[in-house]
Amino acid sequence: MREIYFDNAATTRPFEEVVRRMVKCLTVEYGNPSSLHGKGIQAEKILKESRKAVAGALGVGPKEIIFTSGGTESNNTAIRGIARSYSNRGKHIISSRAEHPSVYMTLEDLKNEGFEVTYIDVDGYGVVDLDKLADAMRKDTILVTLMAVNNETGCVQPLEQIGKIVRERNHLTFFHADCIQAFMKIPIDVEKIGTHLVSLSAHKFHGPKGVGAVYCKKGINLRAWQTGGGQELGLRSGTENLPGIAGMGKAVEVFGSHFREHTKKMGILRDRIRRGIGDRIENIRFNTPEGKKGSPHILSVSFRGVRGEVLLHALEKHGIYISTRSACSSKQKQAVGVPEAIGLSSEEEEGMVRISLCPFNTEEEVDILVDALVTEVEALRRLTGR
Repeated sequence: MREIYFDNAATTRPFEEVVRRMVKCLTVEYGNPSSLHGKGIQAEKILKESRKAVAGALGVGPKEIIFTSGGTESNNTAIRGIARSYSNRGKHIISSRAEHPSVYMTLEDLKNEGFEVTYIDVDGYGVVDLDKLADAMRKDTILVTLMAVNNETGCVQPLEQIGKIVRERNHLTFFHADCIQAFMKIPIDVEKIGTHLVSLSAHKFHGPKGVGAVYCKKGINLRAWQTGGGQELGLRSGTENLPGIAGMGKAVEVFGSHFREHTKKMGILRDRIRRGIGDRIENIRFNTPEGKKGSPHILSVSFRGVRGEVLLHALEKHGIYISTRSACSSKQKQAVGVPEAIGLSSEEEEGMVRISLCPFNTEEEVDILVDALVTEVEALRRLTGR
């Protein structure tokens, strides 16, 4: 059976160039970047080249990039790093009611250490209420942490406006942007946004799992998580995951060289799915805003009268892979959940699915998906009488 993969917001298939680069690092260029001999110097060069590639894509300096084990560690590094290094300025943090568990659970943990967290309301797609953000800013606000592209609805936050509010309300407040779903999907201009920290994860843009990065603006002093040999600017001691880092650098290079082409294609396919579903299936709600207000790779839909998990498995029989919510949220309950935050009814939350695209997807696959959705949604509704 043909495999049709529409769960790219959960993870992506690595580019072939990425796999080849990693294999070479594992079998030929396998030195330790800290070693003084030729193999070590070769490995250190690869490390520097990869750091430069990631930095270049963000328009920042290579020394402002810290490699991590992925998005969760990147978010933890940024949030906990600011909280513990700058608590003398205050203990107030602002976020939204529609954040990823790696942000929400970290903030909840910090509350146990005496920090106060304000969660800003969002609209029906997950976009932050800017007026409420401005009103929430205080003299003791040390950090605003928000997701650039919501991993469940695909909405794009107005980062430039958010950055402006943060600067104007308190120039000592740090702004962290979780760009794990945004990087290589929408343009990210760090200087224009005015963000101090950015989180990335390689496997979201056809790099390997188990590697990510944090952009930390020069002059910000984060407290080290683990001590040892002083790797990654002293913030993350331990021998670097060179094959993973090299793979991440190569993924940035490959995707970045076709950025406009890839994002345009994904946007066209997303809109094709939206039209197909909207024209042929009744009693639905789109949870993703149209046009540029939504990321080109995510389309969230609630099918009323259908359980999303049952629909997911029904499509799997066709060789089609989608998800209900995010891979991280689907198995974990949290007090501040995206469906509740965007105002979904219990029926709409139950019928919520996420379709997420990549440049490998085709119009033919999209049409097969829409046909399968029409068939399976109709069959499930007949079965339940809803």
